[in-house]
Amino acid sequence: MYILSRQRGMSIPGMLAVAAMVGFFVMCAIRMAPRYFEYLSIREIVETVAAEYKREENSISDIRRRIDTMFNTNQIYDLKPKDVEVFHKDGRTFIDARYEARVPIMGNVSAVMSFDDLEIEAGVGKK
Repeated sequence: MYILSRQRGMSIPGMLAVAAMVGFFVMCAIRMAPRYFEYLSIREIVETVAAEYKREENSISDIRRRIDTMFNTNQIYDLKPKDVEVFHKDGRTFIDARYEARVPIMGNVSAVMSFDDLEIEAGVGKK
């Protein structure tokens, strides 16, 4: 006795569900990518300013001026130069540029991107 078995594939509703999920994640990636690339620019700017800092020659206002200039030159809009904190702690100078970016996905659904690795000690060289 020989029984023929039929090969079955994915149904139309199944393909539509998979296509909707893939489309949603592609849309999220497209909307979040510019914010991530801007974060990479901000990190590069903060690391560069921190590496250029010389305690004997520069003050906190010099650091702020340099950050403002570089943000303007690189067209950084997510983070304002006034939101970057520059402070002294235990005889060392730190630049704190940590921030969150909220990206609207659709309707009242948003993605929050938190960039917490932007607190850098100034004057110790580039990482």
